[in-house]
Amino acid sequence: MAEPAIRILIVDDHPVVRDGLRGMFANEDDFEVVGEAENGRDAVNRALAFQPDVILMDLRMPEMDGVSAIRLLADKAVEARVLVLTTYDTDSDVLPAIEAGATGFLLKDAPRDELFRAVRAAAGGEAVLSPSVAARLIDQVRQPNKETVTERELEVLRLVASGSTNREVAERLFISEATVKTHLLHIYGKLGVNDRAAAVGEAFERGLLTPGNGAR
Repeated sequence: MAEPAIRILIVDDHPVVRDGLRGMFANEDDFEVVGEAENGRDAVNRALAFQPDVILMDLRMPEMDGVSAIRLLADKAVEARVLVLTTYDTDSDVLPAIEAGATGFLLKDAPRDELFRAVRAAAGGEAVLSPSVAARLIDQVRQPNKETVTERELEVLRLVASGSTNREVAERLFISEATVKTHLLHIYGKLGVNDRAAAVGEAFERGLLTPGNGAR
């Protein structure tokens, strides 16, 4: 039996962008666009009504911006994953969106296949960051002379090493997924890596994690 299609809500204040995205996903069997919204307020209302799996969220919109909408979605316990899709990757755009609870952050010039992979990954609970965004976030959290991984970060790292998703880590540690993502970004910066697998490998290399008993 085929897997159910990933239900998508497209949020952008430009009709031509919404039409283009809808057309792209219409050609793929494993996606279904269930609705559109032109601002953050509409996005929240339609997410509650349509129960999408993934929300493609623009950031700069009238009435309510994307970051505010992401926060409101979290407040209302909407389970959809939010994948930011925007033209902007400035410091003032990236980190607030991730901290608000976005699962991922892509730029609108991303290739079609990269967008499809990102939506599939987001639907599966994986964090998705375009390379330029990942580098920017790591630069923000990297602090010279502060390379010590904290005990809480080690707890997160130990669970990641065991194969836990961000949601599972959040549930185990009684924290939000946004907090888990922030911890991971700090870990990446301190270890000088760009992703989860490299962080785990570097942690074992440094002796922060040891086979069998996790963090030391």
